[in-house]
Amino acid sequence: MRFDGKSALITGAASGIGRATAELLAREGAERLVLVDRDENALKQLTVESATVPLAGDVADPRFWESAELGGIDHAVINAGVAGVGLIADLCFDEWRRILSVNLDGAFLSLQAALRAIRDGGSIVAVASAAGLKPEPGVAAYGASKAGLIQLTKVAAKEAAGRKVRVNAIAPGGVETHVWDAVPMFADRAKDIGRDAAFAELAAMATPLGRYAKAEEIGEQIAFLLSDQAANITGSVLLSDGGYTL
Repeated sequence: MRFDGKSALITGAASGIGRATAELLAREGAERLVLVDRDENALKQLTVESATVPLAGDVADPRFWESAELGGIDHAVINAGVAGVGLIADLCFDEWRRILSVNLDGAFLSLQAALRAIRDGGSIVAVASAAGLKPEPGVAAYGASKAGLIQLTKVAAKEAAGRKVRVNAIAPGGVETHVWDAVPMFADRAKDIGRDAAFAELAAMATPLGRYAKAEEIGEQIAFLLSDQAANITGSVLLSDGGYTL
């Protein structure tokens, strides 16, 4: 998978899946990367082998996108997101809105900006989640946001097809990223036995393959969907969950 001379927008680029994808695209020849994250310091610390345009801001703020200078792009990765847990009966509306604001409103605004900036024949991948496909107690807000993102991706794929722009989603299951630190169950267990052991314990319980993915693995799958190797794939959801949803 080569991206020689290509330009890409990546949101949530400073860590986890976004960072892994940015580093991979740079290694594979991407000429210019527009990297968006609200953590300005982390953006400054991201060093890749491409010209970068770091944009610090909130993806859920329309004013951010109005002032963002993306230039022409060939690819986009809609990745910025937050996690949270809470039973529906106990979930406060502010927490619901916090998650939906970033994961769905922010994804809409990011996708809208990408579609306006992307060149004909380009490709976009939205990072959804297996939580948008399989219901579990406590993930109403997160799961609803990712289910909405999957449908948004499919609609975008139909709308953009006339320009030969492909739009797909990837739905990871468990991935070893810092998003888990916001989950009290994981945070408490990691404090007791360490992060690696906590991930291994969770994966053994939750997935038939008995493992969680690394961010770099998801980055490689995103790159495949962006690449010409996936030239006939649009409106699809790549489920990468170790068998979690079986």
